[in-house]
Amino acid sequence: MTRTTPARPLDVEALFPELATFRGTTTRLHPRPGRPDASASSVGGPLLWPVDEPWPVCGEAHGRGRGRRPADIHRYRRVLASAWSREQAPGPTDEERKLLDELCREHRLPGASDTDPLPMIALAQLYRRDVPDLRAGPSDCDLLQVFWCPFDAHGPGGYDLELHLRWRRSWEVGEVLTVPPQPLVVGSDGFVPEPCVLHPEQVSTYPFAGLLPEELCARIDAWEEALEEDALEEEAEQAADDGTNEPLGYQYDLSIPPGWRVGGFASWHTTDPCPMDCLTCATPMRLLLTIDSSEWDGGSGSWKPLEDQDQSTHRCATPTEVTVGRWGELNIFACPDDPEHPHRWSIQ
Repeated sequence: MTRTTPARPLDVEALFPELATFRGTTTRLHPRPGRPDASASSVGGPLLWPVDEPWPVCGEAHGRGRGRRPADIHRYRRVLASAWSREQAPGPTDEERKLLDELCREHRLPGASDTDPLPMIALAQLYRRDVPDLRAGPSDCDLLQVFWCPFDAHGPGGYDLELHLRWRRSWEVGEVLTVPPQPLVVGSDGFVPEPCVLHPEQVSTYPFAGLLPEELCARIDAWEEALEEDALEEEAEQAADDGTNEPLGYQYDLSIPPGWRVGGFASWHTTDPCPMDCLTCATPMRLLLTIDSSEWDGGSGSWKPLEDQDQSTHRCATPTEVTVGRWGELNIFACPDDPEHPHRWSIQ
């Protein structure tokens, strides 16, 4: 099934004609639970990985001997989803609660060293034929594969992620690895994706307001403030506010869509905009991929696909089960001059 983004609640270029010169595109991936194979673009699905090529591992020193088992995490999700899908008496039974508690247990790996090679988790693979905004890889590579370490314990502060991106030419892969290595335990269940098929859709997008010309950004801010004041007056007149409908805004309704997506513009809603220049050649980098904890939010919900309008936000907006930080998004940047230069990233 395709996924279709609703038309924007209003024409932002009619309000601010200058935005036409900044308009770009981004491809919403719309991951949904499924059974992808290695020949398809996916999140959490099997990779087109050569059987004779070493699997990426994390070699940084950090604790890796305690956590939840990936198989337990997948089973926990299945049991819980099944319990809530029952028409009669939805929700876990006492027996299911006992099983869920057991599946939540952390396990220790006696003798595990902080420097043991740790298999990274295959997060996604994207074929250029499927994703219009996926930038060209090095030397005509057509397949991007994304991995991360299942512990957020890297860097000086001990809280950073460790990512690995691999470009390859899909037509050169012969025998495919069918049982890839996986970590025995992970630091958090949010590192373990559920297998999802993708429904790529290219949509229009505009830059984060703070990166627009100062005068234009000020006018957008004033417009949003006026909308908020009108909404507060309306709520006061009605003497009720159920909190389900938020005022429209440039950032959350008209510029940058939520969810997993490729290309377009990065959001900087948590921090101030940070220059993302290539550390090798100093070229300004461009957004390659956004990994989001949710496909849409519970505010105005204007980005919720037409095909999902009847779906519960609480249960259906997180199909990948991936969580970035404290329910944020991970933006990965690439050098436009040389895709082989090291990537950079930011969590928002």
